[in-house]
Amino acid sequence: MQPGSLTIAAPAKINLFLHVVGRRTDGYHLLESAFELIDWSDTIRITRTSDGQVARTGDLMGPVDQDLAVRAARALQQTPQWRSSGGPGAAIDVAKSIPAGAGLGGGSSDAASVLLGLNQLWELGLSSAHLREIGLGLGADVPFFLFGQAAFVQGIGEVLSGYSACPRWVVIAVPNCHVPTAEIFAAPELTRNSKPSKIAGFAQAAQQPVWEFGRNDLQPATTARYPKVKTALQWLETAAAREGIAPAAVRLSGSGGAVFCTAPDRETAHRLAGHVSALQKASDNGQLTRLNVCQTLMRHPGQTL
Repeated sequence: MQPGSLTIAAPAKINLFLHVVGRRTDGYHLLESAFELIDWSDTIRITRTSDGQVARTGDLMGPVDQDLAVRAARALQQTPQWRSSGGPGAAIDVAKSIPAGAGLGGGSSDAASVLLGLNQLWELGLSSAHLREIGLGLGADVPFFLFGQAAFVQGIGEVLSGYSACPRWVVIAVPNCHVPTAEIFAAPELTRNSKPSKIAGFAQAAQQPVWEFGRNDLQPATTARYPKVKTALQWLETAAAREGIAPAAVRLSGSGGAVFCTAPDRETAHRLAGHVSALQKASDNGQLTRLNVCQTLMRHPGQTL
């Protein structure tokens, strides 16, 4: 680490389940979900500057002004603490690894890591609760990454309750397609009245390495519109069956295209990935952009800053 600079990981997440339990009058959907961090990360390098500007380099998915890392820095520049610290700037470099539109939270995680990093570099002294409030203005998933551990999520993503999770091995397959969140939530056939989860069933599932609790309510609408997602699910279900894992352990993550299966141990996870790879190679056209074996993280790496 150089003086006035730091490097921080921005880990992805999976939604172990996602239930849509209602809709607010402003159109936002009310959700129940379980989020867990995984060891698949973007890398954020931040350097403090004295010019008050926010510069962005590295991998960029769209216009700079819409980039969540840039928007996070500029949101901090609206606080009185930033002005009290002398109005510093930042050079932000992002090395992307997490695919966009996959439902793994890459952009939101980048924003959270920038908030954590600049809170230190700019010596703002903002509390975790204050950072989460700022993060919610950037995106519904940002508060979770700032919360920094496995969480039962309610509301539009702002109500977070930590729970004791067991370590899991996860095989994640990302189809070669970008799934827009707004399109799926607008689907007329989307179920929006799932019953609230029973805490007893959730607590029991949280202690099992192979997750079978609940479902992803967005999965039918997503597979109906994106055949590559449906194919990836079928490959992973076939692989799971070969390892004696129930189909319920295979599902969509979040509102993107990534699908996953939890596994009881490292060896099984790698065999699952091998089965999926073989199925893809036997297909007429390979449809996956990534096939990763991951572990869940008990804590966000930025909590050590």
